[in-house]
Amino acid sequence: MATTLRQRPAPLLLTPTAEARIAELMAKAPEGAIGVKLSTPRRGCSGLAYSVDYVTEAKPMDERIDTPGGVLFVDGGSILYLIGSTMNWVEDDFTAGFVFNNPNAKGACGCGESFTV
Repeated sequence: MATTLRQRPAPLLLTPTAEARIAELMAKAPEGAIGVKLSTPRRGCSGLAYSVDYVTEAKPMDERIDTPGGVLFVDGGSILYLIGSTMNWVEDDFTAGFVFNNPNAKGACGCGESFTV
């Protein structure tokens, strides 16, 4: 009996605007950048924050999400905090940035800079 493998779903979903922003970032990426990486460093008054940075090498435990405009890596130590999340890019008259709808977040600080699980 042959085993059929199915493609594993991505750990988080990206909206079309998030994918477009990754493409913009990669179009002006510094030399040697292979993608951008999402991580959740300890920061802020609630404990964890979202951080997106250029990356020059993939770590063995990082999750890789291929998008039309480039690669998004998700930090292996952060993945459990992000499973099921949606990543969006939002711009208005006053701010621009990635916004996350994270079902794992149990709370956030008043300024929206950090979250807790």
